[in-house]
Amino acid sequence: MTRELSRRRQWVLQSEIRNMSIECDKIGGINLSQGVCDMELPAAIRKAAQEAIEKGYNSYTRYDGISELREAIAIKQERFTGLKYDADTEIVVSSGSTGALYCACLALLNPQDEVIVFEPYYGYHVSTLIATQATPVYVKTIPPDWTFTCDDLEKARTSRTKGIIVNTPSNPSGKVFTYNELSIIADFADKYDLFVFTDEIYEHFVYDGAKHIAPATLAGMYEKTITISGVSKCFSITGWRIGYCLCDKKWAQTIGYFNDLVYVCAPAPLQKGVAEGLSILDDSYYLNMSVQYEKKRDALCSALKDAGLEPSIPGGAYYVLADISPLPGNTSKEKVMYLLDKTKVASVPGEAFYHDETGRNLARFCFAKEDNVIDNACRMLKAL
Repeated sequence: MTRELSRRRQWVLQSEIRNMSIECDKIGGINLSQGVCDMELPAAIRKAAQEAIEKGYNSYTRYDGISELREAIAIKQERFTGLKYDADTEIVVSSGSTGALYCACLALLNPQDEVIVFEPYYGYHVSTLIATQATPVYVKTIPPDWTFTCDDLEKARTSRTKGIIVNTPSNPSGKVFTYNELSIIADFADKYDLFVFTDEIYEHFVYDGAKHIAPATLAGMYEKTITISGVSKCFSITGWRIGYCLCDKKWAQTIGYFNDLVYVCAPAPLQKGVAEGLSILDDSYYLNMSVQYEKKRDALCSALKDAGLEPSIPGGAYYVLADISPLPGNTSKEKVMYLLDKTKVASVPGEAFYHDETGRNLARFCFAKEDNVIDNACRMLKAL
C-alpha cells in the first residue's frame, strides 16, 4: 500500500469563486466574484463582541450555542415569519450557515440518498451533499425568472430521493421563490415524504417589493423543513462564522451532536456580539439594508447592460448573473479571465453553478460592496 491522498480529495476541489478572488488579487483588481460583503458591521455588535472578550467569555459554549443567542434567534424568527421555535430544543448555532447545512446533512442523509438541487446552484450546497456521500440530482430553472414545474421535480425523483434544497433568495440567480412555487415544492415533499433543506441566508435582501416567504410557514412544512440561515450577510461579518439551523426537535438534537463533533461550538465572544445585534436592531435596519442594496443592484445592472453584458435582474440576494456571450473564449472561465484582463473586474464563471456546460455564457457579479467600489467597477465595465 502506498501513501497518497484519499479519494475524498475530489470532493473538496478549490471553488471557482475562490479561484477568481485569487486571480483578482494578482492584478489588484476589483473583486466582484466572492460574496465577501465588505460593508461596515453595526457598531453595537462589534462592541458587544469586544466586551465579551475583555470579560473573559472565551471558553467553549454549549454545543448548540449560548442561550442568549438561541433565544434571540427564536424571537427574530417569530417576528419575521410567525414561526415559533423552542430555543432549547429546536435551534442549533453552528459555524456559519455552511456548517449548519453540513451537520444537517450528516444527521439526516445516508450514503447514496438523492437530494434535488435547482440549477443554477450554489456550489457549496452540491459539495456538501457529495462530502456527506449523498447524491445531488439537478433540476434546471429557466431564465429570466428561473422557473420550474412540478413535472420537472417528478422527472428528477427516484426511489432514492430523500430531500430537496431550496435557496431563497437564491445565490447566484437572485431568484425569490413565490408562494405558488413553494406550494409546488411543499406538495411534492408531502407526496413523497421528503426533507426540505432551505438556505435563507439572504432572507432580508429582497427588492422591487418582493417578499421572502419562509418555506416552513406553508401548511404541513414545519416538521419537514430544515431551515438554514445566519447573520454573515445581513451584519457584514462573513468571517465570524455564525450560522444556525431551525427544525423540529426530533431532528435538532442529532444535528447538534454532529455540530459538536465537527466544530465543537461557534466562537463564544462572537456569539455574544450577534445575540446583542439580533436583540437591539429593529425592522428598520433590515428594510434600510434592502433599500441600499437595491441601489447597488441597479447601478451594476445598468453598467453591465451598457457594456453589452445583458443582466438577469435579481429579485433578491446580492448577485447578478449576466450574459457574457459577446466576450471571446470557449468557456465561461476563458470569458471572465478576458473580462478581468480588460477591465480589472473579477466575476465568477457561470459553469461553476451548473453540473454541465449550461453556464458557459454566464458570469456572476457580486454587488455587496461599498458604493465607491461599485462605482469604480461600473466605470471599468462601461469602458469595455
